Amino acid sequence: MPVNVNLRHLESKDVLIDGELPVEELDIDSRDEVITLNQPLKYELEIQKLEGAILAQGSLNLTLDCQCVRCLKTFNLRLKLSPWTVHIPLEGEDAAPITNDCVDLTPYIREDILLEFPQHPLCDPECRGLRETISGKPERTSGVGKAEGSPAWAELNKLKF
Repeated sequence: MPVNVNLRHLESKDVLIDGELPVEELDIDSRDEVITLNQPLKYELEIQKLEGAILAQGSLNLTLDCQCVRCLKTFNLRLKLSPWTVHIPLEGEDAAPITNDCVDLTPYIREDILLEFPQHPLCDPECRGLRETISGKPERTSGVGKAEGSPAWAELNKLKF
């Protein structure tokens, strides 16, 4: 069920809406292998009608399931857009489509959520990534401790010019 606002209800007073929007309704195709959406969007919005437009204000909360781009560890990242505000024109060239006296806020919510997606999700800002063990296979690190240099760099550092 998309987040719809009935314009007739806004004529007499401001409207408060809250609830959850299933991830399928958001219709977000992130095309990113390190970010997936599995949990619903939670929203609390106050909507008011202005002259020729509506104004929605409130908060949006969404939890992303991410994979760290450095160490490949999975973690949850909470996106919180608070305060969130959108001004939607009802007249003119940029007017929102009105269906049965209702305006769908979902496209505006989707756009702002996509803008908040991390470009390179990290489990911890200090994550050191994968390091090689003696066997030559990568080992996950917790992001603590010193990063060890590559053996190739160690050989290059021995060169004297």
